[in-house]
Amino acid sequence: MHLIAQTYDNGGSGLFSGVGLFLWLALVVLYIAGGWKVFEKAGEAGWKIIIPIYNLYILLKIVGRPGWWLILYLIPFVNIVILIIVWVDLSKSFGHGVGFAIGLIFLPYIFLLILGFGSDRYLGPAASGGASATGGGAPMPPAPA
Repeated sequence: MHLIAQTYDNGGSGLFSGVGLFLWLALVVLYIAGGWKVFEKAGEAGWKIIIPIYNLYILLKIVGRPGWWLILYLIPFVNIVILIIVWVDLSKSFGHGVGFAIGLIFLPYIFLLILGFGSDRYLGPAASGGASATGGGAPMPPAPA
């Protein structure tokens, strides 16, 4: 018995790989543009966003986390937790709450653009108390004497 395997190529795979590449490049450009402006608002040079690994170190510095946390990005599953903590801290560093942090976690390309090009001001590292602990906006005023 003779089995003949036939394959069909309708030419669509090239189309989808081209579209996928275009979408990936568009997301990279959005991430860099938003991150560039966020870095500048935080007092860092914007070009630092385009250097892999170093950009994570600068982001940790912006949110007030120690530089050695960079090592935690290398540990599977721990890196996801660290990424979430850093996005929450970034949200608080710009006076936003957990809701905005959820946006950064799931749609970082859009929410970095909002932070970078919007009217938000960098209030200081959230991890060191630069923004309010509740994430409600401006830093908490001192208690009356």
